[in-house]
Amino acid sequence: MSVRSQNERIIFGLKVKQLRQERGLSFAELAEQTQMSISYLNEIEKGKKYPKEDKVTTLAGALGVKPGQLTSLDLERNLAPVNELLQSNFLNELPLDLFGIDLSKVVEIIANAPLKVGAFISTLLELSRNYALHEEHFYFGALRSFLELNHNYFQEIEDAVAAFCLEYDVPEERPLRTDWLGALLENRFRYKIVPGGLDRYPDLGDFRAIFLPDTRELLLNSRLSPLQKSFQYGKELAFQVMNKKERAYTSSLVRPRDFEEVLNHAQATYFSVALHMPLEPFVQEVRSFFGADRWDGDAFLAIMRKYEASPEMFFHRLTNVVPRFLHLPKLFFLRFIHDPERDTFEIDKELHLSRRHHPHASGLFEHYCRRWVSLSLLKDLRNMQKEGKFADTVVGAQRSKFVGVDDEYLCFTLARPAYPAPNRNVSVTLGLLLTPELKNSIRFWNDPSIPVREVNQTCERCSLSDCEERAAPASINEKREKSRRIQAQLEDLMSK
Repeated sequence: MSVRSQNERIIFGLKVKQLRQERGLSFAELAEQTQMSISYLNEIEKGKKYPKEDKVTTLAGALGVKPGQLTSLDLERNLAPVNELLQSNFLNELPLDLFGIDLSKVVEIIANAPLKVGAFISTLLELSRNYALHEEHFYFGALRSFLELNHNYFQEIEDAVAAFCLEYDVPEERPLRTDWLGALLENRFRYKIVPGGLDRYPDLGDFRAIFLPDTRELLLNSRLSPLQKSFQYGKELAFQVMNKKERAYTSSLVRPRDFEEVLNHAQATYFSVALHMPLEPFVQEVRSFFGADRWDGDAFLAIMRKYEASPEMFFHRLTNVVPRFLHLPKLFFLRFIHDPERDTFEIDKELHLSRRHHPHASGLFEHYCRRWVSLSLLKDLRNMQKEGKFADTVVGAQRSKFVGVDDEYLCFTLARPAYPAPNRNVSVTLGLLLTPELKNSIRFWNDPSIPVREVNQTCERCSLSDCEERAAPASINEKREKSRRIQAQLEDLMSK
């Protein structure tokens, strides 16, 4: 059934229901006048059935309107938000099936209370406009929810990687050789790899690679490291062996066309990470590291460097295995981008498993707490760069206690320059909620060398009065406290 016919069924059903109720007709009365069954009329109003032309004429006559009024796709003004939603194709783009939601159930909700649902939809649309939210924001939000629902572990992709390694005789040794992966793309999948192929297009300098499907050319950025090439090759192999036709042709997503493109990009990333960091040895190494008596940043980095992985690849793999194999599902992942010239920090990637944790992205232009190890390590990296010291990847750990709540997290952070983008630094953080299970699994959780700090979400929301790192006044917290005082005084006054 086409998207348009789905919309036609919904709109037709809404009109029939609205007209029936306006005329005070019950299902039984309308059934008697039209010689249609009550169940059939019910299916029409729920948007599941669209009657043939003769029955449309019969229904129109019983409802006192012309047939064209029923078949028109125009809705009355009070249902305009519903019409806007349908015309946007948003319902059909949402990956409802991934969350076990039947589209017909959503349609039924709209049909049962169109005015209330219309008002709710209108509110959502207005909020999205005010915050400049576009379809891609919903796609990425849906992707995060899907990853979180599955604890960011997908056995089918792990199996696909294992089958690929067997079929193509992938060497067991890691790291994989970049030239071997490139040769596999060229010889088995007819790619033409063009080193420096993006250099003629200066505005595309932030992309690592672009694939041209017509010529099967893979244009590479000349500034890529061997690791970045290997990772990109792994993603291209994923698109081929998993038969992902709906895909972006740029190395990173710019303006995705639909959710399937976003999902396929994430699955290709997962495949490449799993290919470069095989599951069983990686799990064993992480278990061994967590079983040590002392926190050792060099040992943490050694796991990553064994595979010649980037911090993002390393932490991606940690979020795959720690919940499932270390039985520590309560975690978050954040990636910060630091612009040293403006001294601004932005979260561009995040993941929350088992719940939404306290540290998360804010789109309200507030100042993230500078006490987070995610930010303090970026500051340290910048100072090293200003002093002319070589700084590739720096590592840190912290126990972060959130102000005003009982939650405490054991956080691991890596910070590095943001290649190939110039004048940017990046940090990635894995935060694990401090639970009895964690204390049993990570022996060094209470190591005195790991600093313990009180932290908050943003400076504007923080109640700490003696914070030397504060970057902005506690304006939101002050308004909140004032509101509480006013409420307390009002209650005191009314009780007298």
